[in-house]
Amino acid sequence: MIDISGEAYQWLKALHVISVIAWMAGLLYLPRLFVYHTQVTPGSEASELFKVMERRLLKAIMHPAAIASWAFGLAMVAALGDIRAMGWLHAKLSFVVLLTVSHLMMMRWKADFALDRNQRPTRFFRMINEVPTLLMIGIVVLVIVKPF
Repeated sequence: MIDISGEAYQWLKALHVISVIAWMAGLLYLPRLFVYHTQVTPGSEASELFKVMERRLLKAIMHPAAIASWAFGLAMVAALGDIRAMGWLHAKLSFVVLLTVSHLMMMRWKADFALDRNQRPTRFFRMINEVPTLLMIGIVVLVIVKPF
């Protein structure tokens, strides 16, 4: 357990929420870019613009926000002490791992687009776009309601 005073813990929580909001914005926007990217000709001017947008979104927003979300979140967990009886927290962390997996998959899909090798249809990315939303709903319910 890390001893963090009440005010310091509140700052930690605020920074965690800010970074999560930034990360979620990217997780929700990048698949939408992929939807639009599937609708243009590979190698076209529009395709090249999408490549730049996708790369910048990942590097400038999503990666730093994901790292900050994990760092601030783990610092808060360390401040809690014994978390064995906090089932809601274990479930939340499982959902956060799934968010991280979706982030990693988006990196892979971005790489496919960057090399003009995407084989997935628009519909696939429309459906994938819902995954972060569903995980976020689960996380918020677990954190606010703490059902177990």
